[in-house]
Amino acid sequence: MNTLDQVLETALQLPYEQQEMLIKILQNRHQESRRAEMAVDAKKSLADFHAGKFRYQSAHDIVLTLRQSLQEPEA
Repeated sequence: MNTLDQVLETALQLPYEQQEMLIKILQNRHQESRRAEMAVDAKKSLADFHAGKFRYQSAHDIVLTLRQSLQEPEA
């Protein structure tokens, strides 16, 4: 398996135009991967919702909970 340094060193040996193409390809694949991950999460959330695993909360309560979680120090 290649290390990150080895991959970067190889990429830097490419002509400038190919380096730009590589950057765009990596960005696009990263975005596609993130979208796929989000889709899986969304499907799971919907399945959990339909299975009744969520309890009703008002938007106000959710915002309060989120604000509190942001104020709590991370463990």
